[in-house]
Amino acid sequence: MALYLEACLEENDPTLLAAALGDIARARGMAQLARDTGLTRESLYKALSAEGNLSLATIMKVMAALGVRLHAEVVPRT
Repeated sequence: MALYLEACLEENDPTLLAAALGDIARARGMAQLARDTGLTRESLYKALSAEGNLSLATIMKVMAALGVRLHAEVVPRT
């Protein structure tokens, strides 16, 4: 799960990240994730779809519920 998300983050594409979180959420169980995040299943399905508008707050809630953390890294400029 972490490697999948890491690869998506490296692409710097929010749509890809939303899709990856959606894949993981469906594999883990959307109903449980909804309970753990305090969001409705419907709002999760919408936010984690290709057409969704995933906010940073939702990303943080979903990742926390999945037991995943984001890390910052300083990248040298070229």
